[in-house]
This record gives sequence, structure tokens and C-alpha cells, in this order.
Amino acid sequence: MRLSLSILLSILIFHQLIAQEASTEKEAVVLRKHYSTNAVLNEPPLIDGLLNDDAWNGVAWGGDFTQTEPNKGAAASQKTAFKILYDAKNLYVAIRAYDSEPHKIVERMSRRDGFEGDWVEINIDSYFDHRTAFSFTASASGVKGDEAVSNNGDNWDPSWDPIWYLKTSVDTEGWVAEMRIPLSQLRFADKPVHTWGLQLNRRIFREQERSSWQYIPPDAPGWVHLFGELQGLEGIKPQKQLEIQPFVLGKVENFEKEEGNPYSDGREASVSVGLDGKIGITSDITLDFTINPDFGQVEADPSQVNLSAFQIYFRERRPFFVEGNNILTFPLTESVAGGNFNQDNLFYSRRIGGLPHHYPELEDGEYADMPDNVTILGALKLTGKNKKGFSWGLLETVTAKEEAETDLHGQRRKITVEPLTNYLVGRFQQDLKEGKTVFGGMLTAVNRDIDEPHLSFIHKQAYSGGLDVTHYFKDRKFYVAGNLSMSHVSGSQEAILETQTASERFFQRPDASYLRVDSSRTSLTGTSGTLKFGKASGNIVMQSGITWRSPQLSLNDAGFQRSSDLLHQWAWAQYRKLQPFSAFRWLRINGNEYLSFDFGGTNTYKAFNTNWHTQFKNFWTFSMGSTWEGASVSNADLRGGPGMLYPGGIDYWYYIGTDNRKKLTFEFNHYNRWGQEDFSRIREVYGGIAYRPVNALNLSLGANLSFNQNQMQYVTTESFGETERYLTANIDQETYSLEMRFTYMLTPNLSLQFWGQPFVSRGSYRAFKVVTDAKNSEYRQRFVQISPDQILYNQASEDYEVDENRDGAVDYRIDNPDFNFVEFRSNMVIRWEYIPGSTLFLVWNQGRSGNLPVSRSYRMSSLSEGLLDVHPHNIFLVKYTYRFVL
Repeated sequence: MRLSLSILLSILIFHQLIAQEASTEKEAVVLRKHYSTNAVLNEPPLIDGLLNDDAWNGVAWGGDFTQTEPNKGAAASQKTAFKILYDAKNLYVAIRAYDSEPHKIVERMSRRDGFEGDWVEINIDSYFDHRTAFSFTASASGVKGDEAVSNNGDNWDPSWDPIWYLKTSVDTEGWVAEMRIPLSQLRFADKPVHTWGLQLNRRIFREQERSSWQYIPPDAPGWVHLFGELQGLEGIKPQKQLEIQPFVLGKVENFEKEEGNPYSDGREASVSVGLDGKIGITSDITLDFTINPDFGQVEADPSQVNLSAFQIYFRERRPFFVEGNNILTFPLTESVAGGNFNQDNLFYSRRIGGLPHHYPELEDGEYADMPDNVTILGALKLTGKNKKGFSWGLLETVTAKEEAETDLHGQRRKITVEPLTNYLVGRFQQDLKEGKTVFGGMLTAVNRDIDEPHLSFIHKQAYSGGLDVTHYFKDRKFYVAGNLSMSHVSGSQEAILETQTASERFFQRPDASYLRVDSSRTSLTGTSGTLKFGKASGNIVMQSGITWRSPQLSLNDAGFQRSSDLLHQWAWAQYRKLQPFSAFRWLRINGNEYLSFDFGGTNTYKAFNTNWHTQFKNFWTFSMGSTWEGASVSNADLRGGPGMLYPGGIDYWYYIGTDNRKKLTFEFNHYNRWGQEDFSRIREVYGGIAYRPVNALNLSLGANLSFNQNQMQYVTTESFGETERYLTANIDQETYSLEMRFTYMLTPNLSLQFWGQPFVSRGSYRAFKVVTDAKNSEYRQRFVQISPDQILYNQASEDYEVDENRDGAVDYRIDNPDFNFVEFRSNMVIRWEYIPGSTLFLVWNQGRSGNLPVSRSYRMSSLSEGLLDVHPHNIFLVKYTYRFVL
């Protein structure tokens, strides 16, 4: 009933916003621009950033840019002009960025795709599908940026790294960018005459001004479909791309020697080779492949302590899987939906090449040599798009059968810890009516060669599939979208029993009468779906929708799924003013409403939120927000026990950032949450400082402090007689961390980067409780606290002995849950792209990690003391790659 009322309310609000917008908003009609190019007649221009070649005289200048920020629709404050030429192999672009004060041009340097300082950019819709484009950005300092644009501008993928050539120069008139873009890096149809979508953009950093050749209002519904047109391309043919990139890797590891462990002598060294490649099979189809890949140059994941029942989502960092990941994705919802399930996706590439599933049971005195990660033997990624708007992607990956070797007093044995596995992922999308309607689908398949009984807890097969559709109407101002997905896993009875009782499902919950654990099952099939509608342009934008995850849904073999058994409704609206007014450059105000149920009809979550975001005319930014949460139910916190009813709460947060044009900048964030009945309290503070003394050097330091107090933190489940005891306790947790970054650009193609994160988290537990009536309407009636005469800490065994019935005998024990975790992760990389596409990496990676005595306290002022108690694990590697373009 509540869900139906919320949906009805969302529809009424949506109708009112449409009516209001229709009565107040009148957008000017923007004429589509055209630019005519010519072919190079004699010698092509030399790419030197000077524009003094005769070839440039063969084509007219284009220009007349219009501001999109801050004053939308106003003339640009500085003139910008461009020329475009072509021949059989290349597109040539010249951009003259005039500046009446050239000494104020900001030439900040960064790694590729840093987009620092002044820059100019060209976007090319060579498919002319009005949904996708290729973007090439030139900073005044000569640093390249490139992105694959998809979904009509909603997705900009900086992992796309084509081979192209750029030179820039600064003179008395402003600055110049000169580019050569090989046609092999673009995708287009085979026909005698071409018209491409075209857009050029410029940013003047000191004014934070953006302007475009084809004016597109910042509140327009989309981007690519509003491009101007590039005409005059005749006689060019699609180029078949063929790039082969072999690499050689040398690695040395140094770590703490463990006495008696034959596998931990303190040092390891290895040399390996591999191959990456890209082949243009046709003008519409590209094959990427990798053989024996290595990702040692990739930055480590940030440190976290996870006290929940769920997995943590870490973003993909490996180049092969990052590039083009906008194609092979099928999100079940999006961030505006709220909740803690917005990362759910049919495909999560970090499932490939992760940790082995099995760890062997060891006898006393036995040691194991475990593989750090599952070896990826090879991977193929096939992508394509044709002139009819049909795009698709296919990923095929094989990971190795991995074995651990154990040693018991010289007797060695090998144990399989991961079976040979095949991953297959396919995705397609079809654009209709110039992208006004888009429908598509995805399939994933995981097949494992399990032939040993100790691996029977793993799924033998796991499949998922989904269909999605989006339709825009009323000139793309409004849309309706939805998706429907299904999963199917199969394996032994043991594997499916583990699936039913895993943290994503917990079928064994005693209060879940609509669920049943079936130990005889050998497969499980589940569904999910989402339906949403919204408004995408104007001063008021909004969205409302509903999503579900059936209890049986299982995606974590190829995808990411935090939980199941969910029915969630949301409504979101935003008022935005993107023009300067009063003291503001722009302002956005959001309002959100959330409501969740499980499949048994229990209201598990309800909340209202508002948040405000603005930039002032002095270029400082400020954001703030607050959320009111009603009483909530967690079906996972008691790890298979009954759903736990928690009091509601309220929070607030705010963020302040100084002018990022300055050499020295600061940012500060503060979060506070209070739980009703004083059952919880969270305080978090973050402060950051960045300093750029010269254009080539950037230093930053961020400190985070977090204090978490919770009276109902889950500890363990113990048996007492014929019943289960679900035990919680008060936790006082303190977490301190620093994040340090250093980037020095010797040239646009040679950089030195350092990242480091010291981290410490300490948790102390007290006031242990037994949950007796988890959903009692009175908070204090949901548990009974274990009194001091019922519990005793045993110093020798480091656990708590509980005599619940006070008969003098120990009824059960509780392992000491206190923790004092310290970690340091760092990565230093010298990266030299000595020719476009070919790179030399020198890497030093250091990690320190350990659980220290809980009696010792480490805070921000003494982080180094705790870290020095832990022996470092150092990795040094040299990776040399050379890209052959054939």
C-alpha cells in the first residue's frame, strides 16, 4: 500500500513539474552549423604547432564560438578559429585560440587525460549516428586528452587511447594546437561522400569559461545529436587498424623472511613476456586481445575495513578491461535511485583474474605457496558498430587452473585452488530514429572445469542475461526506460546450498517465511528489473522509478550484486540555475525520496534527502545535504538470523572547496549522523590541500578521520542448547588515513608519479548483547545485555567465556573481536611514452599490512610508529612495450 501511494505521488509530482516547465520554459531554436573541408592537394602540413604550411591555405577558417559557461548563449570573450583538412590517411586540425592577454594563458601539465589548464577540443561523430563520438583534446602545454563518447554524451571514456599527433605553441596572438588524427583511429562507413557530426570546444582556465562552435545549451537533453556538421569529405576509405604491442617485464620482490617457511625466503625474481594487440577486422569491427597480461603498473586499491555482511566494490584499474568498458556494461540501476545497490551490474570485470576461490586446509607445521591472483591466459574483446546504428561487444577470457603447493617437513603436494574457467560476455544495442529509441541486451556465461571434490562449493556454470530499452520524446526532454534481467547458476548441491545461505540472500533467516533452504537443489534462477521515467532538460529535471532484485538472483560469478530480496522505489527532482546570478555562478538543489521493501512485504528502508550544490563568483564551491531516515530493517546484519529493526536517524554534511585556479587550494568535508535512541553516532572529517608551485609539478595531501559508535554491531552467532544466539556489542571505531600524491611532468610524455596511503583502523567492543526479539517495537526490548557476572575475558586464550545460565560452566566462547589494523600502500611510477603508443614503465610498489596488538593505539600523529612495526613488501618492476602499427 505504501509503495503504491509513493508511486502515485511520484506520478503527480512528475505531472506538476511538466506543467510548470511547459508554462515557464521557452528555449531558443539553435541553428545547426556546417563546416566544409577540403583535401590536401600537395604536401600535408607538418605537425609543429606553427601553422605556417601552405596546405592550410587550401581551406577556410571556421569560428564564431558561443559561451556555454558561465554565460550560456553569450559571445565568447576570446576569439577561436579552426581549419580542417584531410587526405587518404589522416585528418588534420588547426585551432587558433586567440587571447588578448597571452601571458595569462595557463599551461598546466598533467598525465594524459588530465585536462588541466587552457585547452581546446574537437569531437567527431564519424559514425554520424547522433549518439557516439571521438574526442581529441589539446592542452596549451601540449598534453593530450582523448575520450570515447557514448550514450549521446552521457558517457565519456578516458581509457580510450588512440594514436594521434599533437604540437602546441604560444605566441603574441594567443596559442595554437595542430593535430594529425589517423583515419585508422576513427570508425566510419564505406561510401563515396561523408557527412560527420562536428563540435569544437575551448576552455579559458583563468575565467573558467567554456565555449563551443556549435552552441548547445548546458541544460540541453543530450550532446552528440546536437552537433554541427563536417562536410566535404570525399573519397576516403575506412582504414583497417593493425597494432601489435609486445612487452617484456622484469620483476623483483623483497619481503619479510619467515623462519621455517620454504616459500618465504624474503626474495623472488621473474621475467615474463606478453602481447597486446588491436586489429581492425573491417571498418566496423575491431578486435582487442591480450596474451599473458600483466598489470603491475596499476595503482593499488584504497584501504578499507569492512564490518558489513556485503562485498566492497572496487573500480577496475587494469587497462585492457578499462578501455571500452562503456560498451560491456549493464547497470541494473543508477546512483540517483539511492540505496546501497547502485553498483549492481551484469558484468564486473574484476571477477576475472581475482583471488583463488579455495585455500587449502593446512596441518600444524605445514606451509603453502598460494598464487596471488588467478592467471589470465588470454582475452579477446571484439567490438563493432555499423551505419544502421547496431553496436555490439564480445569479451572472451580464459583463466588458468591454479595450484597451490604445500610443504610439511619436506613432503610436498599440489592442491588445485582454482579451476580452469571461461568467461564470455556479449552486449548489443540498436539505435532507432537517430537515438531517440535505444534497445539492447547482454549475456554473460561462466563455465568452470571442476573435477575435484574440494572445489564442488563453486558454481560449475553461471549465466545471466538482460534486455533494456530507453525512449525519448518531446524533443528528448522526457524519457522512459527499463530493463529486465535473469540469472541462472548451477553446480553441486553443496554449491547451491552455499548460494542460498550466502550474504546476498540468507534464505535461512527464521523470520523469512516466504523463503526456504532446499539442500537438494542443484540450480537457482532469479530475476531483476527496473522501470523509470524522467525529464532530462530545462531548469527542472527529475526521475522516478522502481527496481527489484528477486531473492534468487545470483550475479557474482561474472557481475556485481550486493544483495537481493529487494523492491525499491525512488523519486528525485532537481532545480538548477546554470547562469550567474547574485553571488553564484550556478546552483543546483536536489530533493530525493526513497522507499524499500523485501519480498515478504517488510518495509526495510524509508528516507528523505535534500542536497544543495553551488559555485560562487569567486570560484569557491560549496555543497551541503541532509537525510532523514525512518526505522529500517536489515535482513543481513545478523548473518542469517532474523531481520534486525533499527531506529531511524538524521544526518547532515557539507563541503567547501577553494578556487582551483590558484596554485594553493584547500577542501574540507564534514559528515555527522545521529541514530535515534542513541544507538549509533558517526562523525567523519576530511581535509585536503593541493599545491602547484609550477605548471609541471602537482602536490596533494588529504587526511580523513572517522569515528563510528554503534550499540548493535554484529559480533558472532553461537549455539546454546537447541537455539542460536545472535550476539552484538557496542563498538567504538576510530579510523585515520592520509592520501599523498605527487606528479611531476618532465615533458608531456614523461612523468614521475607517487601515490601513498597510510591507514589505521582500531575497533573496541564492549557491552555484549543477545538479540532476543529483533523486531520489537521498543528498541530496548530487542536484546538482553550480557551482565558482567555472565562473561569473563580469558587472557590466555584471548577470548570471552560466557556463562549465560550462571551454572558455573562455560556455555559458549566469543573470540575477541577487537582489532587494530595498520596498512600502508604506495606506488611510484616513471612513465615514458617515448613514441606514441610505446611506453617504458619503472615501478616501485610498497605495501605494509598487519594486525597489531589491540592494547596499542595509533592515531594520526603517530601513524608512522605503527607502520614501522610492520615489515614492508617491496616490488620493483620494469616494463617495456613497443607498439607496431602495421
